[in-house]
Amino acid sequence: MKHLIQIAGVRDQHEAELLVASGVTWLGFPLRLTVHQADLPETEAARIIKLLPPPHAGVLITYLNQADEIVALCQSLGARQVQLHGGISLDQLQAVKALDPGLFVIKSLIVRDDNQRELEAEVPALSAYVDAFITDTYDPETGACGATGKTHDWRVSRRLVQISPRPVMLAGGLTPENVARAIREVRPAAVDAHTGVEDANGGKDVRLVRAFVAQARVAFADVI
Repeated sequence: MKHLIQIAGVRDQHEAELLVASGVTWLGFPLRLTVHQADLPETEAARIIKLLPPPHAGVLITYLNQADEIVALCQSLGARQVQLHGGISLDQLQAVKALDPGLFVIKSLIVRDDNQRELEAEVPALSAYVDAFITDTYDPETGACGATGKTHDWRVSRRLVQISPRPVMLAGGLTPENVARAIREVRPAAVDAHTGVEDANGGKDVRLVRAFVAQARVAFADVI
């Protein structure tokens, strides 16, 4: 997962091909959400994921919190990576790994204004049952825990990177303009963007995607 670049919110096959050609490694598919609407039907997501050439891969991003539902959706999509973006009990997190030990599980750490200590406690408690973490931004206006277009205090994410035995992906308001600084300050294993590389209509802008990838690669090279 070192120096991996993920772009979330794939809307169709054309966008998937655009992202792959631009150097994006993982493509995120938000499905079964509690706040945002899905970008495409699950059947279409499955078709796109199946066609992705290795090492590119489709990541299920979901707020599901029941192990059997999570594993079943991953299997129907053909996704071998899942980003659990909502609250989930430790028992259910353990059950995901028991049901599908080979599934790569990424657990969100949602940064609020006053929860750094809580997140620092979650990291060691959850590390045995996940393969990576992703830090993202909470939006109090909408209740969204991702795809907010808003950054958070990167010092919190930096601290989580320092204490985590698992790789940490940084998300939350990342754009071509700030991703290099974010990488140098936080030193994450990976970065994720969603709204920061979209045009006014919500589609992926090829110029923004390419600029994001280029800036991220330069910064990752600086922090080896």
